[in-house]
Amino acid sequence: MQEVSRSGTAGELRLDGLIADLWWRVRLLNTDILEEEAKAGVFDVLQPTYPMLALNLRARRDNLVSTIGVLEERAKAVAEAA
Repeated sequence: MQEVSRSGTAGELRLDGLIADLWWRVRLLNTDILEEEAKAGVFDVLQPTYPMLALNLRARRDNLVSTIGVLEERAKAVAEAA
């Protein structure tokens, strides 16, 4: 038997916490990307002088956003099943 709180199962709460933490990390990455772009004075990804670090941070951010989408779908399925 799963532990249940007022707002759902403990698993749902952990999943919601994980999703919130990942969104926080996305915001941090966005800030880091903007800083790198400002340092280089290049804001267009298609420019050859666009900072490599900003490109790598963008890739990490995009992967996190994709992961968040999968986790949100899972959370939705769990909530509907409950």
